[in-house]
Amino acid sequence: MKLLKGAALILVGLGTHALAAEDLVKKAADAGLKPISQKHAELLKLIDNPDNPITKDKLELGNKLYFDPRLSKSSLISCNTCHNLALGGVDGIPTAIGHRWEHNPHHLNSPTVYNSAFNVKQFWDGRSPDLEDQATGPIEAGPEMAMPTGLAIERISSLPEYVDSFRRIFPDQQDPVTLKNIGKVIGAFERMLVTPSRFDAFMHGHNEALTAKEKEGLKTFIDKGCTSCHNGVGIGGASMQKFPTVKPYKYADLGDFKGDADGMVKVPLLRNIAETAPYFHNGAVWDLNEAVKIMGETQLGITLTDQEANSIVAFLHSLTGKKPDVHYPMLPASTEKTPKPQDD
Repeated sequence: MKLLKGAALILVGLGTHALAAEDLVKKAADAGLKPISQKHAELLKLIDNPDNPITKDKLELGNKLYFDPRLSKSSLISCNTCHNLALGGVDGIPTAIGHRWEHNPHHLNSPTVYNSAFNVKQFWDGRSPDLEDQATGPIEAGPEMAMPTGLAIERISSLPEYVDSFRRIFPDQQDPVTLKNIGKVIGAFERMLVTPSRFDAFMHGHNEALTAKEKEGLKTFIDKGCTSCHNGVGIGGASMQKFPTVKPYKYADLGDFKGDADGMVKVPLLRNIAETAPYFHNGAVWDLNEAVKIMGETQLGITLTDQEANSIVAFLHSLTGKKPDVHYPMLPASTEKTPKPQDD
C-alpha cells in the first residue's frame, strides 16, 4: 500500500509539472513567441522567397559564393569574413572591418546571418527588404568588400564553372551573371541557415528540453515585457522599433548611427545570442547580463535585479541552436582572364 501510495504521489507530481510546462508554453505562445516548425515543408514555406525559390543548384552555388573572397576587390574578404558560420554567424568584434582594414564608418556591428530569413527587413536601419537584396550591399560597399559591379561580373564570368551554374539556374537569361543574380543565389543559401534550439523542442511539447532555471527565465522574459519587441519565430527581427525608447543608451556616443529616417532600428534576433557578443548596433557591450539590464532601462523603463537579469540570460542560452551542416567548398581555380586582386 505504501509503495502504491508513493507511486501515486509521484504520478501526481509529474502531472502537475507537465501541466505547469504546458501553461508556460501557452503563456509563451500568447506572448507572440513562435517555435521553428519541425515540418520541413512548413519551414520551407516560411523562409522561402516566392520571387527566388530555393533550389539545390542555388544552394550549391550560393554556398561557394558565400565563401569566395574573389567577390571582394582585394580577393581577401568573403561574406563569411564578417558573418563567420563557425562563430555564430558574426565576426566577434565590435565593428565590422573591411577593405584596407577600414572600420565601419558608423561603428556598426555585424549582425548574425543565422536565422536571418526571419528578419522582416535587413540591415540595422532596415533598408533592404530581403536577403537577396542585402547580399549585394556589402559587395559594393567601400568600407566592406569595395567591389565595383563591373569588376564583380568580370571576376565571376572568368570562371567557367560559375558561368555554367548561373546558366543552369537562370536558363531564360542571355547573360545570367549579374550582381542581382549573385545576390539571389547567396540569399537562397542564407535562407537555409536556420538553427532549431531546445526552446523550440520545449514549445513543441518536450517539457524537459528546458531546465527549471531556463523555464523561470522564460517566464521572467515574458512578464517583464521583453516579448513586446522580441517575438515571432526569430525571437526578434519581426519589427522596427525606436532605440532608445524610455531612457538614454549609455553608449550612444560610440558611432553616429541613429536608425532610419524615423529613428527606427531593426529589432535584433535573439537566437544564438549567447554566441554573438559584442551586443547592440555599435558592439559596445560584451556581457550578456549587462545587455539585458540596458534593454530593461532603455526600452522598458525598468531596473532589472541581478536575479531577474540572470534568469533571463539563462533562458537566452536555451536559444542556442543546432547549426546546419555547411561544408567549406572547394572553389573553382582562377583563370588567365580572372582580374587580379586590387589593394587600392
